[in-house]
Amino acid sequence: MVDRYVTVARAGVYESEIKRSRFLCALAPADSEEAAQAFVRGVRKEHAGASHHCFAYVIGPDGRLHRASDDGEPGGTAGTPMLQVLLGREVRDTVAVVTRYYGGVQLGAGGLARAYGGAVSAALDEIGTTLRRRLALIAVTVDHQRAGRLENELHTAGHTVREVAYGAAVTLRLGVPEAEVAAFRGWLADATSGTASCEVHGSAFVDVRA
Repeated sequence: MVDRYVTVARAGVYESEIKRSRFLCALAPADSEEAAQAFVRGVRKEHAGASHHCFAYVIGPDGRLHRASDDGEPGGTAGTPMLQVLLGREVRDTVAVVTRYYGGVQLGAGGLARAYGGAVSAALDEIGTTLRRRLALIAVTVDHQRAGRLENELHTAGHTVREVAYGAAVTLRLGVPEAEVAAFRGWLADATSGTASCEVHGSAFVDVRA
């Protein structure tokens, strides 16, 4: 089972120009094929006057679902090079659309492949990526007196508290690698002299580093 993968950090656009043709690479996170296709439609609508809207996307932590389109460019010169960049850099749950405004100069098959693939690679470099890990979702409940100190100790230990809820007691929600849950329970018992409770509520992929 895949326990980590990389995805684009945010939606963004990178623009380049090659022999008077403008290439705009729009990237966005997409956790389903429907979301990816909706993003493609949005780019087409925004740049309705462009010559081509070539796209590629990779969905799912294992990358098994992927699609690409040349959108009228010679076969294999646009969508495939774009997809190869996403797969080669192991980027998942991401959609890329390269919009081309034709500048009147033919680039040739090799030139097109380099332009489209290069646009995606440069956009990933510019916009950045985020690492996602499958983490056990943990809720730690502790009394108000200990809550602030515990939150600081969690931070010092390298844990990111994702939410703090105040009620009769304080609940801190965070993610811990599934293989480390038992060790975390032991650490928590030591840190709070056994006064905190710890419950696991399933697991999910969580952004852990930009």
